[in-house]
Amino acid sequence: MNVAVEEVEDKRSLREFIRLPERLYRNDPLWSPPIWLEERRTFTAGNPLLAHSDYALFLARSDGGAEGRILAYIDHKFNDFYGARIGMFGSFETANRIEVAEALLSGAGRWLAARGMESIRGPLNPVAECWGSLYRGFDRPATFMMPYNPPYYNACLQELGFEKVKDLFAFEGDAGQGYRMPERFIRFREKLLARRPQIHVRRIDMRHLDREAESIWRISNQAIRGNWGWVPYDREELNATLRQLKPIVDPDAIWIVEDAGRTVGFCLGFPDINIILRRIGGRLFPFGFIALLAGRRRLREYRLFGLAVLPEYHSLGLDVLLYMSLFEALAPRGVRMEASYVLEDNSSMINALLKLGLKQTKTYRIYEKALGAATKGGRR
Repeated sequence: MNVAVEEVEDKRSLREFIRLPERLYRNDPLWSPPIWLEERRTFTAGNPLLAHSDYALFLARSDGGAEGRILAYIDHKFNDFYGARIGMFGSFETANRIEVAEALLSGAGRWLAARGMESIRGPLNPVAECWGSLYRGFDRPATFMMPYNPPYYNACLQELGFEKVKDLFAFEGDAGQGYRMPERFIRFREKLLARRPQIHVRRIDMRHLDREAESIWRISNQAIRGNWGWVPYDREELNATLRQLKPIVDPDAIWIVEDAGRTVGFCLGFPDINIILRRIGGRLFPFGFIALLAGRRRLREYRLFGLAVLPEYHSLGLDVLLYMSLFEALAPRGVRMEASYVLEDNSSMINALLKLGLKQTKTYRIYEKALGAATKGGRR
């Protein structure tokens, strides 16, 4: 069957683009729908990432029916920062047919090449660093605001000549399965706080959320500067993330560390509401929002989304203090905590998580291909 690729240009095809995963994953119990109301905002210029990007949405059709989708975009802020000509793709979904994947990726490549891009990289989805194709960990359910896909996505990308550019890891500790904080870290905390009594760890202050968000934004831009793929983090991007998280904020999962009253680090966790989203089909109305609010406090699944400490404090172990405070606050619920994601070359963070007794459970892979080859549409 011939596969045709068309650009999304009207409301009907946009809705088809947005809802396609619901049809592709309808028999997969590990997939979770997004919050559909938020998903519509994702693919408009109201998305802070796309606001400074050129972008196009594409659908692949065979005999009139949609079998795949892809977002192609040029992140000007990224390319200006790195002096690069890299085009991105994301929101990649395909039926299990290499012809569909080839048509989508070739179409995205041609669109990017026509605008001066030299390579295509992805999947890089335009949602809070939702990066990569799931590469290992297919026995575990999707986690909120993390990618999910079947194994054949990787086989398609590799057959079409895409090569690994970076792996991202997820780690897990499950109190319900016997995970406990190693005793040596409890002793470490006692000694550190005795030696530096001006160090204080506290929950987020929900009464002053704007002030706390400002500190998180400031620290994020200083602490992870130089990490692979990092570009300066706009306040608008943080606001978009906070808007998604605000309905599910749990103060027990967001911790701040201060030095003599100055905020120098944070960790940001949240309940993994995908369990509820599977139950309500991603629909907040008319009753889904009630189910979400009522069920979030009973969840034992959590995700550690971000942890950062100012560079001048990296050697003190404040990241350990933050993680311990987070886990101890949630441990009475029998929490299963996923820490994701961690760059494969972030050895200090990986070593810290392993010493804390967490286990690597998932790998996500980001691919890249020269556009000279991508525009031809041929397989290797």
